[in-house]
Amino acid sequence: MVGALLAATAAVPSGAAPSSPPLATGQPVVTGTPRVGETLRTTRGSWTGTAPLAYQYRWYRCQGPGAPDASDCARISGASRMSYRVRDADVGFRIRSQVVATNAEGSATSTSNPTEVVRSARPLNVSPPTIAGAAAAGSTLTAAAGEWVGTTPITYSFRWLRCDPTGSRCVEIPRATGTSYLLAQEDVGATMRVRVTARNDAGAASALSPQTGVVQPGVPPTGPIPATSLQPGGDQLVVSRVVFSPTPVTSRRAPIVVRILVSARAGRPVSGVTVFVRATPRVAQGQSALTDTSGWATLTLVPNARFPKPKAGYNVQFFVRAYRVGDATRNLDGYRLVQVPLAG
Repeated sequence: MVGALLAATAAVPSGAAPSSPPLATGQPVVTGTPRVGETLRTTRGSWTGTAPLAYQYRWYRCQGPGAPDASDCARISGASRMSYRVRDADVGFRIRSQVVATNAEGSATSTSNPTEVVRSARPLNVSPPTIAGAAAAGSTLTAAAGEWVGTTPITYSFRWLRCDPTGSRCVEIPRATGTSYLLAQEDVGATMRVRVTARNDAGAASALSPQTGVVQPGVPPTGPIPATSLQPGGDQLVVSRVVFSPTPVTSRRAPIVVRILVSARAGRPVSGVTVFVRATPRVAQGQSALTDTSGWATLTLVPNARFPKPKAGYNVQFFVRAYRVGDATRNLDGYRLVQVPLAG
């Protein structure tokens, strides 16, 4: 027994430390900006164990923080260096590094904390645009931009499309560029989609919504329309009627009363719209007035010294504009040139 103990003791050189496998004493740290095109770098972390130690590197894409050992994250194929260049596929995820240390006694792993969520420099759509509202003529559809990532600020523009019943063979609808769209009779039998374009200083990208259901005829509404309910891109003001009194005009000095009817949506009158009238050339003072609940506006035009002498066969031309105050896009505006006859 004593001889066996002496033999075992003699197997370890005097003063030599026993061999040990790698052991992580400090986790790796990832540095860099988690944004597409940027490069992330990892440290090895801190290790103990019998030298020499060899190191391997892995990178993971995680939905949320991930498990401590990244076991619920997806390993990124081909990423095996101490640095990793962020790519489009990483957008919306968090990135983690993992270091594998190996020596003659074995191996061990250590995983970094996750980065912040990866973002793209230029806009990138991660959830498509959506459309809400009933697919029936006379109803208003409302679009949402969907979810985007990218360097802020990001601005969005909208374009409505009319498509076949399967959502294919789409065409752009003229002037339909707002977040809402009023379905018209010409949309019946079609489906609708909206294309959203996102822009920032790094570039632009577009995404298309799913199609709506097939647009049904619906029941056309009646009655006056308040100006506040008009939708740029879906509505259009129309100067429907212009009535002068007197007509023909027989005086160079007497005021001329003009009544103007403004309508939209298949002839429904519009209340609260501003109507502006001006003679061309300017032979009468320009005037403006609001349409009442019946859609009519009444203005009194006063001739000036340049008003022509009334004479049979001649007329005076007037420019009429209907618009909603505060509408910066001017997509709603309606215009018309009219004439009043003169008589001597």
